[in-house]
Amino acid sequence: MSRLANPSPGPQTALVQTVDIVVVGAGPAGAAAAITAARGGLDVLVVDRARFPRDKCCGDGLTALALRELEALGLDPTDVPSWCQVTEVVLHGPDDARTALRLPDDGVHAAVARRADLDHALVALTRSVTEVREGTEVTAVSVDTAGITVTADDGPVRARTVIAADGMWSPVRRMVGADPAPGYRGDWHAFRLYVVNVAPPARDGLHVFFEKDLLPGYAWSFPLADGRANVGFGVQRSDGGTGSLSGKELARLGATLLDRPALRTVLGPDASPEGPVRAWPIPARFEHATLDAADGRVLVVGDAATATDPLTGEGIGQALLTGRLAAEAVLARPWDPPAAAAHYRRTARSHLVADHRLADLLIGPLRRPGGVRLTLRAVDTCDWTRRNFARWMFEDYPRALLATPRRWHRGMLRPPGAYRNTAG
Repeated sequence: MSRLANPSPGPQTALVQTVDIVVVGAGPAGAAAAITAARGGLDVLVVDRARFPRDKCCGDGLTALALRELEALGLDPTDVPSWCQVTEVVLHGPDDARTALRLPDDGVHAAVARRADLDHALVALTRSVTEVREGTEVTAVSVDTAGITVTADDGPVRARTVIAADGMWSPVRRMVGADPAPGYRGDWHAFRLYVVNVAPPARDGLHVFFEKDLLPGYAWSFPLADGRANVGFGVQRSDGGTGSLSGKELARLGATLLDRPALRTVLGPDASPEGPVRAWPIPARFEHATLDAADGRVLVVGDAATATDPLTGEGIGQALLTGRLAAEAVLARPWDPPAAAAHYRRTARSHLVADHRLADLLIGPLRRPGGVRLTLRAVDTCDWTRRNFARWMFEDYPRALLATPRRWHRGMLRPPGAYRNTAG
């Protein structure tokens, strides 16, 4: 339970709640941080301006990295109504060639779940170990020599550390002067549409489409357990290609998404949109991210730390990982915020920087149809290449594992999936 303290006792002074950590944001990054810290014995308060369940623009895909983090937190997939285990992935090349990849059957290596459902379940899990205040907006953050004060619309809270898990446009990060470069609007732009009445190919497999006009981006169809599909596309905001398109041109691509022949073949003739196309920016420059501020009293995680994978746009696994690492850093140095911040910077960069550098390099061959064709032909060489590419694609092991000997260990290329006792 949180403590109440009155730093200046007197009849006119209101009691101020004090905790060890205030986590701002109750998405995957915030939930991972809060659950880890609370189970480690710290007093934690979680605040989020939203009320759950709430929709969150996302592709809804869960890689092996995300799944292992969720399992370690204790999330039960049966608490997520739209949860759908993925066992087959189909890659569609720019010349209509198809490469089918089977994922291992020793647990869950990939899944899809609507963020409204996933985040709602994570909030419930978080609430089982600590206090969560929904519908609570942070309006100010101030630091002094004794700690940090988070002022929300329901009053102030004192803490030793704040974990900013409040998204790409992080208000906390802005309040403490740790915003990224002026004008930064993300490295990818993504569009998502929920589709109903989908045909068996869209219900039974996860599909990735390398459409010529989207390269180095891609389109997708991700199955959901309720018979729907999450359909969308992501494009880079980099120089040239689709990254140079205007907002209106990108909106046009989103509006005509279901008219693409390759997608329509998978979705079937009866597939129709459920609601509007939604768009969101994806931040993916972790190597240059600000991970802490205010003399170590603010730790930045998830999208606020621009931790998304730059090759695929996957961010849930990275959010869960950075949230956990931030909490573990505070647990390791609970009375020394600068030391905890240094610990977090070191461990987070050790986990992600090499992988993000490699991902940035690999984007190059995918900028042209010829590069995609050569890549898919190499992937389809034999069962070994198909099996290992599927593992690599879904973060079964770190992207740059082979280039980082410090992470080598027995069985590193064949890790078991998550939820082995419940997979099916």
